[in-house]
Amino acid sequence: MRGARTARTTTDYEADTGRIAGLLVRRHHVLLVAWTVLWFFLVEPKGGFSWHYLRQGEQLLFSGQPDGGLSLYAHHPELQIGPVSLAAARLTAPFSPYTGQVIAEAVSSALGLVMLVLVGRTAALYYLGTGTNHRRLQQRVLIAGLAFIPMWVEVSVRFAHLDDVLALFFTALAAHALARGKPVQVAAFLALAVDSKPWAIAFAPLILALPRPAWLRTALWFCALVAVAWLPFYLGNLDTMAAAKFTIPNQPASSLRWFGVTDPTTPWWDRPTQFALGLGLGGIAVWRGRWPAVVLLGANARVLLDPSVYTYYTASILLGTLLWDAVGQKRLVPWWSWIALASLYGGTLLLPSDSARGFVRLAFVVVSTAYVLLWPTQQTRRPRTPADEQGHGHGSGRARLGRRRERVLVGAGR
Repeated sequence: MRGARTARTTTDYEADTGRIAGLLVRRHHVLLVAWTVLWFFLVEPKGGFSWHYLRQGEQLLFSGQPDGGLSLYAHHPELQIGPVSLAAARLTAPFSPYTGQVIAEAVSSALGLVMLVLVGRTAALYYLGTGTNHRRLQQRVLIAGLAFIPMWVEVSVRFAHLDDVLALFFTALAAHALARGKPVQVAAFLALAVDSKPWAIAFAPLILALPRPAWLRTALWFCALVAVAWLPFYLGNLDTMAAAKFTIPNQPASSLRWFGVTDPTTPWWDRPTQFALGLGLGGIAVWRGRWPAVVLLGANARVLLDPSVYTYYTASILLGTLLWDAVGQKRLVPWWSWIALASLYGGTLLLPSDSARGFVRLAFVVVSTAYVLLWPTQQTRRPRTPADEQGHGHGSGRARLGRRRERVLVGAGR
């Protein structure tokens, strides 16, 4: 009888967690791994488009050349890559250029899978104590992940942009730390994101989603850790300031064209406006109680005002829609992830004119921004803190048992 109860309990636990019998992995994880491997091998033969920038940057940073070291950004403003990313690229130095590139692509692809797990756990923590159906949550992560992976392989393999990969990975870690109520970790991960790629500053409003007493300490940690990585370059060579003025061509398919901006290169006001818009929209999202929209809104600001239209930009949008679909709402079908993939990636491949592609890019940003900020949705809650976990003895015994059971499910690998 006891053996039968144990077997039934094990079966129920595996059903609740989606675990494959006798294994530590879950069904949706296996499917996502297979999907990632498929896309990796499809794209890798033509991958590594921008890897030479990472290779050049890490060699210059760790060399004694006059145009390297702390003078790197002053002499090479085209290397818009954070020092953390260059340090990570340095790990491939012992290998041949091609082998190092493939290793970086493979590790970056694997980080995409880690991010999917992190987002699932973030959602489970965020809804802890609300009776969340964890199987439905797994299904949402799976369906959104099927849209996320092709764009993740675009940034991690086709372009091999390790800097963007790390910026988004650290942002996912920051969102997970936020759901766990860990202010210092939120600050550290957001700082590492900015230290990997400067445009990640748009995700800083996640700090405001913490309880108000933690704002100042978290902001100070964030600023200090950003300064530790970047300040040596500005002090080592004051010409580093010029790197912020680096421009790129204003491409015909850019959304800027629909605003009447016909400058051949980046307008002087573009980057400051881009950062300000991302920070402002993120702040409004937190004020509206919708912090899971912060990443999407920051990425939207980048796509809206960037003169370039590289497809790897869409990876940041897909991380934003993934967080919104998994954490910001409870619908089974993560529509926004697939809408983003179809419009931003599919539109790039299928639409015949630059003007039409720019319009679709503009339309997606406007509609998705309006939706996550204004559309009526279930009231979202602030991230849980250790005090929430203690519960102060409130609630019925059945409710406390339910919360303990959910904590087991979360720890089991949501």
